[in-house]
Parts: sequence; structure tokens; C-alpha cells
Amino acid sequence: PAVKLTHVELRRVRLPLVEPFQASYGTESTRDVLLVRVIGPDSEGIGECSAMESPRYTSEFVDAAHLVLRRFLVPMLDPDGVSAARLGHLLGPISGHHFAKAALEAAVLDAELKITGQSMAERLGASRTRIPAAVVVGINDSIESLVDQVARRVGEGYRRVKLKIRPGWDLVPVQAVRQAFGDAVALSVDANGSYALSDTRRLQELDAHGLVFIEQPLPHDDIRGHVDLARRLQTPICLDESIISMRSALDAIERGACQAISIKPGRVGGFLEAVRIHDLCVARGVAVSCGGMMETGIGRAAVVALAALPGFNLPGDLSASDRYFTRDITAPLRLDDGHLRVPTGPGNGAIVDHNFIAEITTQRETIALTR
Repeated sequence: PAVKLTHVELRRVRLPLVEPFQASYGTESTRDVLLVRVIGPDSEGIGECSAMESPRYTSEFVDAAHLVLRRFLVPMLDPDGVSAARLGHLLGPISGHHFAKAALEAAVLDAELKITGQSMAERLGASRTRIPAAVVVGINDSIESLVDQVARRVGEGYRRVKLKIRPGWDLVPVQAVRQAFGDAVALSVDANGSYALSDTRRLQELDAHGLVFIEQPLPHDDIRGHVDLARRLQTPICLDESIISMRSALDAIERGACQAISIKPGRVGGFLEAVRIHDLCVARGVAVSCGGMMETGIGRAAVVALAALPGFNLPGDLSASDRYFTRDITAPLRLDDGHLRVPTGPGNGAIVDHNFIAEITTQRETIALTR
């Protein structure tokens, strides 16, 4: 159903991470999160913008998302009726800004589903009531601290581990973790585009360690390089930053640039586009992973619902709330025998802690919708 709206609230909150998280593009110590809340006479919904604080992971970042929502996307909404299914077409004239669009779509979806009493998982086509959890371990100061951190995560119940790598931090860390844990963990690596095709021989040495996949070894715009690299590696390539739409996914698949795709709703412009990419991969026999962006419980609940679709057959990035936050802004998602339970409540299913959100709010504005 179309949702009638009167206001949209843009709210920024800041949460410290339980420990600094380092990848090839830099180190994160806090999450500056933009929450989008759509408000109407019959329903309201909330979504989370998963863009990072600086334009290092992608060209988009949270300040830019906030600006484009305020100046362009929110004023385009029709207060007499907005539906998630039509939102992509409505916002199409605005080029890019996928993270901002995805946050607005998530909020509208949440409001729609609260009217019908349907869960996000049902709306997207989920087939499972829980999903395998996975944990991402960042670049560490030493091999010893890396192995200790992985041991702590395995002790918590994780059996799927992804290591961040970069040139100079790759073969030795992977070998150390594999030797320490053997086949007890499903191990993959993520380079965030930090290698070049000239590093092929070094990447080939990772083949010896039985990795599930190597994620985004080359820069996001080097599809041709990934085609060449895929022919030379035994380990499957999983593309992440290169996939920003169903069209880009189709191009990568048809050119043979990857054997797997990591889908992140924020990066591709929303959950409905994420489902279309999922369906494409299933039809083409391409493995699928569901990526995370260190979301709070609001964003993570919706992503877990997406990950419950049947085609997500590879370890993703989805871990429990306490992986990143001492206190979440929702009732925490907890690890249950190495799995996360898919929320079943109406909308995204997150139980929001509004009092805590008010405590950690750094900025808030409400935009009235006019005809």
C-alpha cells in the first residue's frame, strides 16, 4: 500500500565501536549513523543509512547522504502516497547516492509493512527463520593479536570468519589462522580493492589455504582485471564494491569476472534492488553472500531478513550486536548456536530503544512534506 506521509525526520547518532576496526581503506573507531524516519497519520517507519563517515570505502559518505536526502530526495516524496515499489522510479532522476536512497526505501518499507502486519522477511521472500552468522576480523597490529581475536570469536560461537587483507598483510595472517583453527572455520578474505593485477602471483599463493572466496581483490572499476584474475586463481572471486546495481551484476557475471557476489542493500540502492540481484544470481548459478556495513540493530534487522532468502549460500558479514557495539540502539541481536534469528515482527522487526537514541543524538531535523 501507498503510505501517506506528513514529515520525515533525519537524525544522526554516534556510537563508539567496542574496538577499532581496520581495513585496507582505513580505521574506524566510531559509527556516525544517519537514521531516516518517515511519519504519517496511519503509520511510521525507520531506516538506516549505512554509509561510512568518510568517502574511503565508496565515494558516498554519511554527510553527503544527509545533504542529498534533505535537499533532493525527501522533497520529491508525495505526501498523498508513497510506496517502496515505486520509490526507485520516483528517485531515478537523482544520479547515484545509493546509500541515501536505500535508507529512505527501508523507512518506507517499514511503514508499509506495519500497516499490513507483514514482516520484512516475508515481504522480501525469506525462506529461513535463522541464518548462519559470520564475523569479520580487521587488520591487526600483530599475528599474535589476530589469532587471539579469531580465537575469541570462535569461542563465542562463530564458525565463519572473514579476514581483512591488503598488500603486506595477507599470506602470513591467512596461514597463521588456518594453522591455528584448521577446517573448524570457513575462512575467506576481503581486500577491498587494494591489489593490482600485477599482484596475481601473490594472490595465487592464497589458493593453498582452502579459502571460501577472495572478496574484491582489485579496484571496483577494474572488471576487465577481475576477468583476467578469475582465470588464474583457483579460489573463487567474490565482487563487492564493483556491484552497484543489477546491471553491473549482470555485466560482471556475463564477462566471467566473478564466481560470487556480495550484496549490500545500501550500496545497490535498496532492498528491492538487492532482491533483484539475488534473483539474477540464483538464475545464473552464481553464489551469493550478504554483506554488512557495521549497522546498528535497525539496519542489521533488515539485512538479516534479506540474508534469509534462499540464494544466500555463502558466509556473509552478519554478526551479533555485541560484535561492534557495547549497547545497541535496539534490543540486541544475539548469537544462537552460530546463527542469528530472523526478526518476525511487523516491518523490519527491530525493537527500537528510543530513549537511548535520544541520549546519543548529535543532530536532528524534521522536514514537513508539502503538496
